[in-house]
Amino acid sequence: METTPNYLFVSMKLLGALGLLIFGMKMMSDALQKMAGPQLRHVLGKMTTNRLTGMFTGAFITCAVQSSSATTVMTVSFVSAGLLTLGQAISVIMGANIGTTLTAWIMSLGYNVDLTNFVFPAFMVGMFLIYRKQHRYVGDFLFGIAFMFLSLVMLSGAGREMDLEHNPDVVNFFASFDTGSHLTILAFLAIGTIITCIVQSSAAVMAITILLCSTGVLPIYLGIALVMGENIGTTATANLAALGSGIQARRAALAHLVFNVFGVIWVLCVFYLFVDMVCRLVGYDPAAGGQVERLPVVLAAFHTCFNITNTALLIGFIPQIERVVCWLLPASGEAQQEEFRLEYIQSNLMQTPEISVLQAQKETARFGERVQQMFGKVVTLFDERDETAFAHQFSEIEQQEDYTDQLEIEIARYLEQVSNDHLSDETKEKIRRMMREISELESIGDACYNLARTLNRRQQTGKEFDQWQQQQLKAMMALVDQALTQMNTVMHGHHSERARAGASAGKHDISETFRLENEINALRQQLKAKNLAAVDDHRYDYSQGTMFTDMINECEKLGDYIVNVVEARFGK
Repeated sequence: METTPNYLFVSMKLLGALGLLIFGMKMMSDALQKMAGPQLRHVLGKMTTNRLTGMFTGAFITCAVQSSSATTVMTVSFVSAGLLTLGQAISVIMGANIGTTLTAWIMSLGYNVDLTNFVFPAFMVGMFLIYRKQHRYVGDFLFGIAFMFLSLVMLSGAGREMDLEHNPDVVNFFASFDTGSHLTILAFLAIGTIITCIVQSSAAVMAITILLCSTGVLPIYLGIALVMGENIGTTATANLAALGSGIQARRAALAHLVFNVFGVIWVLCVFYLFVDMVCRLVGYDPAAGGQVERLPVVLAAFHTCFNITNTALLIGFIPQIERVVCWLLPASGEAQQEEFRLEYIQSNLMQTPEISVLQAQKETARFGERVQQMFGKVVTLFDERDETAFAHQFSEIEQQEDYTDQLEIEIARYLEQVSNDHLSDETKEKIRRMMREISELESIGDACYNLARTLNRRQQTGKEFDQWQQQQLKAMMALVDQALTQMNTVMHGHHSERARAGASAGKHDISETFRLENEINALRQQLKAKNLAAVDDHRYDYSQGTMFTDMINECEKLGDYIVNVVEARFGK
């Protein structure tokens, strides 16, 4: 006597297996990204010189981290950080679509091979490695892949327990759909898209599709329609992550959607011819039916053929895709409104600590540029004599001082968010150094404002510096400006890498900053002594001498803050 399966219990087992699959893939992906974070950054930065290398880079990284969403969001982050152009990002996204097909092959393997013998040894070795600090990410990776394989075993078992192929209601339900109708294909494509958008995991939708096809109840044409929908739905992750980001980041995410939608459109035009061709490649006859054990392989083969063919068709049209997304997302007048917004840091794009730290580094370097621009306004204010123009320039410096305070707070808040993640010792050290950098940069902003306040006092009292004082102050400010330029050269350069390469070593040498600071200190000592003598000789009055002393003391403080920034960047 046949027993009816307990569908409630089996359904809960199925949902639990899907949850374990998503968790295992995320754990494995996160571990790989932490193990290879810096390398992934360098690969993305250096191996996208043309369309082909960009495509292969995207495929390689996605195969490595087993997540096209991770690669795509990483790419969008790099566009946001100004490390990749939109064209380079599109080529990487195309490669990511190819790399993600490996996931389907792994799943089809799980339905045809007993993975139990691998799972439990992987758990044992992973547990041992997690307790060894230097190998904990390898242990996390083994746990992730073991969870993923265990979930595939559970899904396969749940499929057998459900015994759907002998359930007349389920069989009749799917049999009621006309697989020869494009309307039916479009309906299942929409279902696949919606489910993927909701669960935010194309792997889960692929697993459900393989499960239904492997039991023989879901016809292969409808299963492939779900897979096509999953290709569109998976773009939701990057588009959601890019909301609120810069225009280029949103365009990169939109390019992913445009690329996949175009691919689905042309496949729909030749749907049955293309599917039959893939079936013949793997030795399956859709007309004859049967051979349900081959259906997971058919789905994986279709996923691969679809993405490779779509990339081959569109890789030559990247400039045109770029123009389409620029037309769909035109640059508005937001450029003027973004002056007081963080340019590179987008908290909703924060994925891995490595990318987050990179964004913070770019924002900190921009902070350095802003304080040098602020000092340039002080130099202009020094020579300004027109009252209206002076008041306008002084007001701008006041606004800049408020902005430096905001920058310090926002960057520090972002770094605190990053610190909540599990970080390597190297990343922790980078964050500590950046915290020190932004504090010193804010102090530079304060010093610039103090200089402006002294000049404002000179303007209000009508006490002008004499010719000698003006010459000496200009010489002092020229030294400070040189030091600021050197500081920004260091902040924008990768001194450790360049030193190893032997390129431009002098420009990134900390001794140059020390030399300039010593000149500033020596000039200050010299000018303080001469200023006292000039006041004693009644060459100018005491109030003029006090303002002169305030100016040179503030410039000397600026030199100290600059040294502190450079030392922090060099890890001193």
